[in-house]
Amino acid sequence: MSDVLIPLYLTSFGFKGRVKFFITNYKQWWIQKYKPMLRRLSHYDIIDFDSNKGVHCFQHVILGLVRDRDLILRQHPTRNPKGYSMLDYTRFLRHSYGLKRDRPLVLGEEPGKKPRMLIISRRGTRKLLNLRRVAAMSRALGFDVIISEAGGNLKRFATTVNSCDVLLAVHGAGLTNQVFLPAQAVVIQIVPWGKMDWMATNFYGEPARGMNLKYLEYNISAEESSLAQMYPKDHIVFKDPMAVHGQGWNALSEIVMTQDMRLNLRRFRPTLLQALDLLQV
Repeated sequence: MSDVLIPLYLTSFGFKGRVKFFITNYKQWWIQKYKPMLRRLSHYDIIDFDSNKGVHCFQHVILGLVRDRDLILRQHPTRNPKGYSMLDYTRFLRHSYGLKRDRPLVLGEEPGKKPRMLIISRRGTRKLLNLRRVAAMSRALGFDVIISEAGGNLKRFATTVNSCDVLLAVHGAGLTNQVFLPAQAVVIQIVPWGKMDWMATNFYGEPARGMNLKYLEYNISAEESSLAQMYPKDHIVFKDPMAVHGQGWNALSEIVMTQDMRLNLRRFRPTLLQALDLLQV
């Protein structure tokens, strides 16, 4: 989404549908997946540039896409002169997918109704090993919890995300789905061990605030990481995690990004309570 769709929005939204898209490396599954967004950006059929042999004449052509940082849009005199923001983009998504909620539940506003939490599960690396216990504690604190993997039918998953008041996920692409949350909802990012806080904040924390979401981080301890069973206590990953970063992306991805985590429930509990507090105002 951040690689193509946000730049496509930034480049084309100002034309109000009066624009044609030429796409190279055309994939029908991709067109179908993002059709609701593409239809709102252009009133015309998308043209497969590789196979279309016709001659097309236009008064104005933009080659390529304008982009900012991932999940971030800032005003810029040439890239973004109209000042579109990520808040504008999330409104665009809600309209594209018919998402009904533009604000979360406020505690006490509807007696008896619980705030809904979505926990995004992972199959590969950075799994929550005690996910079921985390979910059980969340329910005990008053959340209506659902667990789901990101992916599959995008409209269906976007509707699920939009129905929630809190999104809980481990650092990774699943957090991109915060774009479907109602404004003022809460995002909780679980940050793996290894001085990952700067990456977590820049990739997902700062964008969350730009979408008018309330953002919380939970930085796990070394004891909560599966790395504690893989390396001795005097290993560089514990003594000097930034030195691992200094070895480059390959070392970081092989060591830090492959860890799983088992949350200390007592340590994590205050973060959930803080999320409840944020839903009271």
